Amino acid sequence: MRKYINLCSNKILKLFGAIYLSLFASCYLLIAGEPIPISSELKSYVEKIEYDLLGDSKGVNRVTVIDNNTIHVKITFTLEGQIQQDDWQVTLTPGFNPDYHWAPHLTPTDNHIIEQHVFRSPALIVKDESRMLMLVPDLEILKRGTPVRWYMDMDAPGNRLVLGMSNSRVDNHVLFTREPGAIYPGGEVEFGFYLIHSDDEESLNNPFRKALSFFWTNWGHNLYQGGNPVNVDLEKYVEHAYNWAFNSWSESVWQEFELNGKKVGAPVFIVNVTQSPNYPGEINEREFRSVWNQAWFSSLRSASGLYRYARRTGNVDLKEKALLTKELALSFPRKEGFFYGLIGTEMHQIEIDGEQYNRSRGWGTHYWGNSNRNPYTWNPAESPFHILDMSWTALLMLRWYEELEKDDRLLNYAKGYAESLLSIQTEEGFFPGWLDLNTLQPMSHLNRSPETSMSVTFLLKLYELTGYMKYREAALKAMDVIIEEIIPTGRWEDFETYWSCSRYGSDHLIGSKVARNNMYKQNNFSMFWTAEALFESYKITGVAKYLQYGQRTLDELLMTQASWQPPYMYVNVLGGFGVLNADAEWNDSRQSLFAELILQYGKLLETEEYIERGYAALKASFVMMYSPENPQTMKQWKKVYPFFGKEDYGFMMENYGHVGRTSPDGEGMGEFTIYDWGNGAAAEAYNSILDKFGNLNKQ
Repeated sequence: MRKYINLCSNKILKLFGAIYLSLFASCYLLIAGEPIPISSELKSYVEKIEYDLLGDSKGVNRVTVIDNNTIHVKITFTLEGQIQQDDWQVTLTPGFNPDYHWAPHLTPTDNHIIEQHVFRSPALIVKDESRMLMLVPDLEILKRGTPVRWYMDMDAPGNRLVLGMSNSRVDNHVLFTREPGAIYPGGEVEFGFYLIHSDDEESLNNPFRKALSFFWTNWGHNLYQGGNPVNVDLEKYVEHAYNWAFNSWSESVWQEFELNGKKVGAPVFIVNVTQSPNYPGEINEREFRSVWNQAWFSSLRSASGLYRYARRTGNVDLKEKALLTKELALSFPRKEGFFYGLIGTEMHQIEIDGEQYNRSRGWGTHYWGNSNRNPYTWNPAESPFHILDMSWTALLMLRWYEELEKDDRLLNYAKGYAESLLSIQTEEGFFPGWLDLNTLQPMSHLNRSPETSMSVTFLLKLYELTGYMKYREAALKAMDVIIEEIIPTGRWEDFETYWSCSRYGSDHLIGSKVARNNMYKQNNFSMFWTAEALFESYKITGVAKYLQYGQRTLDELLMTQASWQPPYMYVNVLGGFGVLNADAEWNDSRQSLFAELILQYGKLLETEEYIERGYAALKASFVMMYSPENPQTMKQWKKVYPFFGKEDYGFMMENYGHVGRTSPDGEGMGEFTIYDWGNGAAAEAYNSILDKFGNLNKQ
């Protein structure tokens, strides 16, 4: 049975001791027979709101008018005793037919839900060309704890926005479905939400700005000022990271070898807890021993941070290690300007006391390859060239050349790649996704994707350094097609969207929306590349549209950033990022990559919210580190790995709650460190931001 919220009448009403006089036909919500005055505009935004009884209880309802665009609805049930009810929900039917929908997670069937586990900046947003409507769950109620977990849902064909309560289970990697058996104890059960509507041009062009401002004003700002996510000198984390990599764990992490008579080196791609000096058992390497220069795992990016640190502190040994990693990057072989993305070693299994363990055969068995996170093969030696990875590495070479040392080899390597890159740009402006290893011809996936944005940023930087107009022209041509084809519909598809751990949709969704949500499967990585490319396009041209679309894209990215601290997250999460709308992690390591760009927008736009969000992202980059500066996180690590000790200070998992669940007993903590997508990457972000923005301790 449902209760109804209805429209519309013409009355003079008393609300909260104040008299509200309508000068024209006003509308009101009808909740449990109690009329509540709201703006007459609402009838064009909301057709009806209805909600379920909880057991036999009708509930008591209160609506507060926050401002001309915002109301708050609170529903309180008083239960005489414990009840079992599988599902409870409140459903809003918009008073218009939206052509744009946004939700933080996919719900491809009626049984799927957006579980509270992924409530980072939770909102359901719909709009057409003249109206924007947003539904936001009341985080204050969630902060106090609830007897049953909350969820959201968006049914685009049915024109329904849903908030509810239900048990759930994890489906696939990672979606969520309802589960029966929810139990409500006797006493009061509260539920609430905010309803925000607008017809102003800013909200229609950028439907995320009001939501982000609302979250940060009400929750994020005060949390940040209070010391969440961390409130210590970040230099201490950087010291732990480098001591871990180059001292206490160096036997497993630091790789140094010769290529064609030249000494090179870099931290290894990945290590796990079995490689801890304190682990009581045998080492079992998680993946093939390798070093990557790829969009995620970039040894060159981490080395640039190490170089900055060594220069600042006068550490000759660490500077030498940074330079060895630069030499390794310059050693990657090229084919007509295109180049490989990783160097790996052969692996084998050894038997010890009847158990099998994964080990490397050593750098004498090295081979060149590319990222195996692709639609074609899991074998890195056979994986195709990835334009995204090459453009990122070439951009890092240019930044090293511009900001650290004028090594002409870096500039020439990048220029050689640029000439090949220009030759494969499509007539529309896109750069293809992958190239066949042998023919160097474009393959069949992501040839019209926002991965192109990375090449825009690279070419604009090369234009800045050389003055060659052909690089600028190619970059802006690509930027314009991204604005036209990708941004308006949110088609944020890239390699990670389908070919990482979240494979949902890789067999049927590429290039298509999830019909029930009117949304693409989306990854925030390509939002970042595009926001960065638009920022650089604006810097080069001064054309306002690039900044406008850049801020819109940045704000969509920020909808995946945690704007509050849920009580069911057992480490600090403010400022940390999720990944995509079909995965579950918090505090993902990409936040260290995003932080500087958020600060750049904040500085350019003189927006304090962006400044705080940027520094929160940087600080969140160190939350998952095992170190005494993170007592709450250390407690979680000790729950799962009690053998950890001082030698493990600096160990840092790349994210938290990745499989969709957390608990006070350490669930969600993970078991590995990727230096180039974890502690080393976070240290790089700190060192770069310190050089460019000054003392961070005041932030």
